[in-house]
Amino acid sequence: MARNEEKAQSMLNRFITMKQEEKRKPKERRPYLASECRDLAEADRWRSEILREIGAKVAEIQNEGLGEHRLRDLNDEINKLLRERMHWEKRIVELGGQNYALKGAPKMTDLDGNIVDIPNPSGRGPGYRYFGAAKKLPGVRELFEKPPEVRKRRNRYEIYKRIDASYYGYRDDEDGVLEKLEGPAEEEMRTQATEEWKRIEQVRREALKTVQSGEVATAGAPSIAAAQVLFEEEEDVVEEERRLEQEREERERGKESEFVVHVPLPDEKEIEKMVLEKKKRDLLSKYTSEGLLEEQEEAKEMLNIHR
Repeated sequence: MARNEEKAQSMLNRFITMKQEEKRKPKERRPYLASECRDLAEADRWRSEILREIGAKVAEIQNEGLGEHRLRDLNDEINKLLRERMHWEKRIVELGGQNYALKGAPKMTDLDGNIVDIPNPSGRGPGYRYFGAAKKLPGVRELFEKPPEVRKRRNRYEIYKRIDASYYGYRDDEDGVLEKLEGPAEEEMRTQATEEWKRIEQVRREALKTVQSGEVATAGAPSIAAAQVLFEEEEDVVEEERRLEQEREERERGKESEFVVHVPLPDEKEIEKMVLEKKKRDLLSKYTSEGLLEEQEEAKEMLNIHR
């Protein structure tokens, strides 16, 4: 049995291959301008062909070992195909087809996968993009690097602007944590204070009974406690008397320091009369001469008029 290569080289197989190529139509080239296409199906087909070419070139540009010049050429070709695809999509819309642009334009990402907006980084046209290993080329890597953040020192106004009620501890009770911690401690303090008050009241009653009955307490712990309570009460009384004496001395000292006027002061009517007389003198001095004023004064003295 002959091998496959020998079969392909046989006369009959070559004749059949030649007839098939004659029947096949010549390969059709894509129109240079999208406006030359008049058929919607043809426009859709050419757009699909452009997408396949873009996919093949994007897969090829991922190889970092192609060299700088080849990577730049591939990136230029991909951007050219993207612009051509945009023209075909506009033509499809003009022919009444689907608007592919509304589905979302391709996003541009940096080395970390973050979406960045670089409308025209290299000056080669609007919307120029970098793909695959082209992002790591010299001069291109710097475009995707974020500048270091300069930490600005806050001024006093910005510091005070962030201060609220939580800064002063007014909202510490809202989370309920402080209440859980303070609850048992508060109960314990209240219990201790109540027990201490009851003990002091009991000792005070015993001391009062002892004083009222006139009995002499025998040696022991209760008599010492009663004496201590009576001594504390006596100290409180002495302290209260001392405080009252100091307040009385301060009041007397304040009375002595009061300012006493020994000259009679004018009342409101006299003050108004003096102001009116001054206004009259000002008006007379403004509209009359000194000679006329002297004549008026002489006339008043001769007529014995005193105002």
